Amino acid sequence: MAKSYKIFIWKKAPFLRLLLPVITGILTGYYFKVEIYILLIIAIILSLAFLTFNLLPLVYRFRLQPVNGVIITGFLINAGLFLTWNKDVRNHSDWYGKTYDTSSYIIGTISEPPVEKSKSYKSLANVEAIIKKDSVYPVTGKLLLYFSKDSSAKKLVYGSRVIIKKDLQEIKNSGNPAAFNYKRYCAFQQIFHQCYLKQTDWSLLKSDDANTFRQAIFTTQRYIVNVLDDNIKGTDESSLAKALLIGYKVDLDKDLVQAYSNVGVVHLIAISGLHLALIYAMLLWVTGKISFIQKSKFIRLFIILFCLWFFSLLTGASASVLRSAVMFTFIATGATFGKKASIYNSLASSAFVLLCYDPFMLWDVGFQLSYCAVLGIVIAQKYVFNWFYFSSKLLNKIWKLAAVSLTAQIFTLPLCLYYFHQFPLLFLLSNVVAIPLSTIALWGCIFLVAISPIHLLALYFGKAVMASIWLLNHAVIFINAIPFSLWDGISITVTETIILYLIISFFLYWLLRKNNIGFKLGIYSTLLLSGLIALNKWNAAKQKKLIVYNVPSHKAIDFIEGNAYHFYGDSDLVEEGLLQNFHLKPERISLMLTKGDTLSLFQQKNFVGFHGKRILMIDSAVDFKPLSKKINVDYIIISKNPKLFMSSLAKVFECGVYIFDASNPLWKIEKWKKDCEELHLRFHSVSEQGAFVTDL
Repeated sequence: MAKSYKIFIWKKAPFLRLLLPVITGILTGYYFKVEIYILLIIAIILSLAFLTFNLLPLVYRFRLQPVNGVIITGFLINAGLFLTWNKDVRNHSDWYGKTYDTSSYIIGTISEPPVEKSKSYKSLANVEAIIKKDSVYPVTGKLLLYFSKDSSAKKLVYGSRVIIKKDLQEIKNSGNPAAFNYKRYCAFQQIFHQCYLKQTDWSLLKSDDANTFRQAIFTTQRYIVNVLDDNIKGTDESSLAKALLIGYKVDLDKDLVQAYSNVGVVHLIAISGLHLALIYAMLLWVTGKISFIQKSKFIRLFIILFCLWFFSLLTGASASVLRSAVMFTFIATGATFGKKASIYNSLASSAFVLLCYDPFMLWDVGFQLSYCAVLGIVIAQKYVFNWFYFSSKLLNKIWKLAAVSLTAQIFTLPLCLYYFHQFPLLFLLSNVVAIPLSTIALWGCIFLVAISPIHLLALYFGKAVMASIWLLNHAVIFINAIPFSLWDGISITVTETIILYLIISFFLYWLLRKNNIGFKLGIYSTLLLSGLIALNKWNAAKQKKLIVYNVPSHKAIDFIEGNAYHFYGDSDLVEEGLLQNFHLKPERISLMLTKGDTLSLFQQKNFVGFHGKRILMIDSAVDFKPLSKKINVDYIIISKNPKLFMSSLAKVFECGVYIFDASNPLWKIEKWKKDCEELHLRFHSVSEQGAFVTDL
């Protein structure tokens, strides 16, 4: 049975033979940083081995066929290694980082329309040249720019060329444990530096450098945004319409986005394969109704592919959209030439093409979720659908949609738990309700843009679209308000995520193939996962920690004992909000913490005693008098920019580590650091070194 299943897999998806070795090479290249000369040596050895094999007599080539397979697999792994090395712009001789120094001027081109933030305009720039010592060096690379809000910054558009004289800052993480790895996220997009620019730090050059096609994309985006704003009057409805149609999420209310996430339908406002599938279906229907297009299969194919790819680029070309675009390209091309491709092979081939284009997509959450969801639907949807049969066509369609949602959710469950730490318990209800409504809204938005030149008709049709989106929003809000609709605060490791996927795979193999080995392996994997979870909970119950978080301009300290924490810090971090969710919540979830007031914590004025450690917290001006005998403390945490001198503190306290938290200005921290170095005192700057974490 296992052998026949293996033959089935390779027959249905021969591209897997190419995809899996390339993925192996990409992972190896990223985690082990193989140098290019090693890749060249490997390529030469494999080429000689392949040539030698093909020079052998036919009878030996037949007997040693597996050797040929090993050589080809080696080529593919080496190709994955090279793709990873080549995609990293830091390996290129013309990367700006190899030429730039603090005396340099930078010339760059704004590569996307600037986005307005609360205190700045954010934009991405392509670096073109470095001017250093009266010499101009052509370079490449991307730079993240933040322009202060002034009259000059408002003039910036896509294609604007600027000259910059300001020290670049390396993109860093906050350093908070379990927090989002922003540095790696930017690195995968080949962005390694950022720059905060005041009006005097840059100048606008007269010439521009706008790509005509990209300009058309951005012009179309702006036109669609204006049409939707003009004809859909509700703020939430208009912002959701823009997110549904082109992935424009600047105006989206954060609470509304959280509601969509909580009920398991956030994919509706993060342009995904579902949107492209709906548009593909609409294009098939429209082109099938126009006689002169229907008669020419090549014109029909061109129109379908052009619209699909234009929409993909219009929405920002996310990994999930590109996956769908590539897959539908294969499907549409195959259908045009009368060749129906296996969906498994289409998935494998689309992944292969995308990873050859950008190997770092392998770490993209949207890429992972998209392929897992589609794979789940393809493998298990028919099996789940056959659980029930309804004589009513309407009920049958509702159950079919529910079966699709169920299988997609099962296959994305481990990733959702790992990345988002939550699971929507009412996802079946929310998908059955939201997907039809979002489909109506999406098609309505497309039709609204199409009829927008007819202003009166567009205005009245916009009201109908607004009503459909209002209904969608309130349905999601209603489901989100149902008690116990969300299971959150879940923490699983990478190992546990992999084991959970093994459990799903083994039990699915048992159900689909009626093989008891799958059931036994599923049980063993479940026991292993249960053991790991129990071990993690056991370790969490014994933990004792002190964490001083890196929250810019804020004081944030957690005292942790077992599964409880006690928070010292600013009041705006006590209630759930953006700051707490981004900086504090990830580690609290990771450590399985709940708020508690029964910790073994002793406090007297500014002194805190916690599990044998003496901690002094200073957040206001102090003037300590020298003592005959110094006071021993383990940590002194300095917050809120108090007026003090390290030399005065050192005369009073024998301190293990001085901790300067992120509520202090950097210039003051620099002064304190210099004083500590002169006095040979140990210190930790939270703003620069990340959160201070210690086990007690």
